[in-house]
Amino acid sequence: MRLAVLSDIHGNLNAFEEVLKDIDSSRIDKIFCLGDNIGYGPQPEEVVKLIQERRIPSVMGNHEWGIFDKNKWDDFNPLAQKSLTITRQLISAGTLQYSKTLKPFLIHDDCRFVHGCPPDLVFTYLYTLSLEQIHDLLLQTRETFCFVGHTHDLVYYQYDGYRTTRHSLGRDRINLNPDYRYLFNIGSVGQPRDGDDRAKYVILDTKAHALEVRYITYDVAYTADRIIELGFPELFARRLWGVKKQA
Repeated sequence: MRLAVLSDIHGNLNAFEEVLKDIDSSRIDKIFCLGDNIGYGPQPEEVVKLIQERRIPSVMGNHEWGIFDKNKWDDFNPLAQKSLTITRQLISAGTLQYSKTLKPFLIHDDCRFVHGCPPDLVFTYLYTLSLEQIHDLLLQTRETFCFVGHTHDLVYYQYDGYRTTRHSLGRDRINLNPDYRYLFNIGSVGQPRDGDDRAKYVILDTKAHALEVRYITYDVAYTADRIIELGFPELFARRLWGVKKQA
């Protein structure tokens, strides 16, 4: 089976549409989304409608949670709070209701999908955990493959039955050992923070025991201009050009 897994579209319809074109040409059996479909970007309503039209299963991201629960706003910095305020004005009542119904995790065959951290955490960033803590998580996880987003990073952890090691994810196809367990942090479709302005998603081939990161070019300038026009903080436009993490 070939699974496409994507995350953190963040209202970037242009990037999302180009990713779907690539998926449609890649013999994919199923698509899963790790949440944060909204926030930061100029077209959250259109992104969610397309997810629904394509019947793509999605988990809840922290921006979905924040859009309907203001008690969670303390978990967002002031710029992200401003983004939530603008995003709320751009989405319909139907999209708000859809966001409320998303589950914190999904399981499909031997894969677990969660936004922040397994088993079901929405707001926890993977980079805040030590290697020992991630090792314990992989010991407790029943599924062979776990996919997370939230950090917009590309990195993976593998547990070989004795120890857990951390590795970078990049353009090279990764051959996977069927006896290991894996935790993949798969980057972002719509708001990259890794120094590369292309949209990213991954393809897991369970038959070939391999994982590939796909880098997709789209019209960055169009989305960045729309972000500024709608009054979002300028940082979220700059990040589209591949700006690395900053305050």
